Amino acid sequence: MGVLSASASQSWGMPPLTKGKYRARLAETPQDLCAAQRLRARCFGLGQTMDADAFDARSIHVLVEATADDALVCCYRLLALDGTCLEQSYAAQYYELSALAAYEGQMLELGRFCVAPERRDGDIVRVAWAAMTEVVDRHSVQLLFGCSSFAGVETAQYHDAFAMLRARHLGPKRWLPRVKAPDVFRFAERLRRKPDVKKAMSRMPPLLRTYLLMGGWVSDHAVVDHQMNTLHVFTGLEIGAIPDSRKRLLRALV
Repeated sequence: MGVLSASASQSWGMPPLTKGKYRARLAETPQDLCAAQRLRARCFGLGQTMDADAFDARSIHVLVEATADDALVCCYRLLALDGTCLEQSYAAQYYELSALAAYEGQMLELGRFCVAPERRDGDIVRVAWAAMTEVVDRHSVQLLFGCSSFAGVETAQYHDAFAMLRARHLGPKRWLPRVKAPDVFRFAERLRRKPDVKKAMSRMPPLLRTYLLMGGWVSDHAVVDHQMNTLHVFTGLEIGAIPDSRKRLLRALV
């Protein structure tokens, strides 16, 4: 189907979802999108009031709000793709994705996932993923992918986390992205030690932890993104590979 167009975005929608103290819904107005862009800028520490780019116009945006006061506590965007248009994805700016062009099935790129830093309720992420599950199920998505970010660009503090990714979570060779960015950390080549599991998990970003718990996989290198002040890995999740127990947990929230 190619890239999701603005005119087609409504068909990629979902009904509002309310669970407990939070509700998830699609951004419907320019004001909704601006609120998401402000939250992103605050979460990513970009030194600006808004985080906006050309991908926003081609994506649908999911907002998670507190039901008590309508405060925006989490947001992310989704871009529908297939193998013919991967070069138009956000990730393709940093990763060479030609191997995935042979992937048969609908793909969905997850981007700009963030939670308000003052909010530490795990139910926020659970509601966010329940909303994503609704979209995935409605549209028979077979591969969810994106970039999972570690804060900062210094690799030493994350060596145990990267060593664990190398040992347990590298993607299938037939789908692995190749190096494209000018500055990368080739952790699969450089880190051959046994990871300290406790340290590794304490340094693993929450979004990436969720991907991995559901059977997700990562690229064999991390991109050093000085503009965003992050290290990020390409992350893929084949929906058919999610353990049944995890699927039941996610769908129970929908």
